[in-house]
Amino acid sequence: MSHDEFPTDHPAVVTCGLPYANGDLHVGHLRTYVAGDALSRGLRRIGQQTAFVCGSDMHGTPVAVNAAEDGVEPREFALEYHERYAETFPQFNIEFDNYGHTDDETNTELTQEFVRSWVDGDHVHEKEIEVAWDTEEDQPLPDRFVEGTCPYCGEHARGDECDEGCQRHLEPGDIEDPVSTITGNPAQYRTREHKFLRLADFQEYLQGFLDRIEGTDNAQNQPREWIDGELQDLCITRDMDWGIDYPAGADEADTSEELVLYVWVDAPIEYVASTKQYAERVGTDEYDWEQVWKIDGDAEHGTEWDEEWTDDSGDIVHVIGRDIIQHHAVFWPAMLRGAGYNEPRSILATGFVGIDGKALSTSRNRAVWADEYLDAGFHPDLFRYYIATGAGLETDVDFSWDRLAERVNGELVGNLGNFVNRALLFAHRNYDGTPDVDVSDDVRDRIEATLDAFEAAVRNYDIRSLAELATELSDYGNEYIQRTEPWHLLDDEPEAAAQVIRDCVQIAKAVAIVMQPVLPGKAERLWGQLGEAGSVADVSLSTALEAPPETFDEPDQLFAQIDDDHIVELNEELRERVEDASDDDGDDESPDTAALEPLETERIGFEDFENVDMRVGEIVSAESVEDADKLLQLAVDIGYEVRQVVAGLAELHAVDDLPGTRVILLANMEQATIFGVESNGMVLAAGDEADLLTTHDDAPVGTRVK
Repeated sequence: MSHDEFPTDHPAVVTCGLPYANGDLHVGHLRTYVAGDALSRGLRRIGQQTAFVCGSDMHGTPVAVNAAEDGVEPREFALEYHERYAETFPQFNIEFDNYGHTDDETNTELTQEFVRSWVDGDHVHEKEIEVAWDTEEDQPLPDRFVEGTCPYCGEHARGDECDEGCQRHLEPGDIEDPVSTITGNPAQYRTREHKFLRLADFQEYLQGFLDRIEGTDNAQNQPREWIDGELQDLCITRDMDWGIDYPAGADEADTSEELVLYVWVDAPIEYVASTKQYAERVGTDEYDWEQVWKIDGDAEHGTEWDEEWTDDSGDIVHVIGRDIIQHHAVFWPAMLRGAGYNEPRSILATGFVGIDGKALSTSRNRAVWADEYLDAGFHPDLFRYYIATGAGLETDVDFSWDRLAERVNGELVGNLGNFVNRALLFAHRNYDGTPDVDVSDDVRDRIEATLDAFEAAVRNYDIRSLAELATELSDYGNEYIQRTEPWHLLDDEPEAAAQVIRDCVQIAKAVAIVMQPVLPGKAERLWGQLGEAGSVADVSLSTALEAPPETFDEPDQLFAQIDDDHIVELNEELRERVEDASDDDGDDESPDTAALEPLETERIGFEDFENVDMRVGEIVSAESVEDADKLLQLAVDIGYEVRQVVAGLAELHAVDDLPGTRVILLANMEQATIFGVESNGMVLAAGDEADLLTTHDDAPVGTRVK
């Protein structure tokens, strides 16, 4: 791994977190894959040799649980989703160089090779642990076959992850008050022998790794709390049939006949396996997977770090969801180091995607599914543009049909599409193509500045800026046409008219090249309208300054206006579906009281209630709290003053929508410091979806609630 400026002399690989082969893809998933695809295209555009690889995560308890419910074998169940994903990604112009899965021969062999390397390096040990057990079915309950209470934050959690609370990875035996998801009965803990990767061996190495890693701030900073404290060993085996077998004879104390490897062992190794499969397909002369992934064979790989190992290594870039940062920034580099493999250069963790200002919820069907988007008849590039420009990579972004239409109609139809159509149409009708004059110095300078910005965006992993370059350049082109009015120059100043249109055709060509990473389908179409040969994907960035073809045909509209009535229909369909799902879950206006938290039996007196000071407030501003996925820092006006409050709303409310919202603030709550930010009060909200409490009418800010 180098930190040389892209493009480097070494091959690079871009990967995305593997989709679990146990459910349909939705827009939240697609954000990660669009970002990875755009970055890969951008790297190639600036001359970086790049492979873009991924695969389906076939193993683990989610697949086993859902397969059992469907009455099929896990492999059959997972393969069906794998094939569906492989068909869906290209429909969004997400084009992996290789898309494999974790249950194939390549990944199985590599995974077992990794484990043997850890054993040989004395990084694996065996110990007895407490494993949840279903006494009715007389079987162990690994990972998501058990649920209970998180020992760290007290929230409801799955056996391997506190998904509703602090997001911590949980080891077998950690979960409190365990319940079997098979029978619903309380589970017991029983002692079992399991294998562990001794992460403490890599603690010093991991601390240095986080100092070297590039990428988003959350991926660099969030793992430090785990690495700087006592680093717990990682249990790498599970009591189940579905998975890759622990390699027989790998160590002397081999009690692993009934064990398979934990899904988070073989899943990231698929990155290596998929890269290897790509190299085997195209030939190692074209792409050398070992140069990317392996440290020089002559080097001694231990738990320390040596800069000499980076001399000939490739560059590994991971694009993931922020809920799996710990796995990629702690477990994965330790796994790589222990096996003599190269470390990642960068980890980019995307924010979450909300739906209409609320958290995406698959259980409530509050999601826009990949198939649903395609069935609505929209071009995939429209979604790619919307999701790439909606927010910075690590910031949450909200998806709504209304905003999609607004952005498409305003920015793509009204700006980019309008510019290239009017420029090429004018050029075709008056010059049969490109006027025979040189591009002006001012326009050449503006295009060169855009190309410099393109390179900077790619090097900084700034997908949003990369996506905005085409509309910014088109905006410049529109302003140029409006200012010069070439239609008025044709008769009296034909040379000036030719100069303007020559410049505009050059701008259109540059637009096609810089838009390609995010809008690949539309860029290819514009390339064809310009009469250019070959594919826009195959040209270098500097081609934007080469003269366009002398002639080209009359262009047609690159983008079409989205009809308001169509959006109304889509909104209504989404609303009805969410309501139906809520009704099915017993989450309607008269919920099943069995699903509610029990009432407190201990009563308080009226005098105690009188001491509770609740005030009507209004949120003035909201921003994310650094390194805290769920927390927002709010400024709340309560009439007498503006209070700073930390609230766990980040995953449940769109940040930009909160200013101006009326809330109820517990004003005499004891002050606290949360993630280094002082919180002076508490915003009141109801339920898991954090339904903010407010007033029915417009009570003045500062009014006391009685």
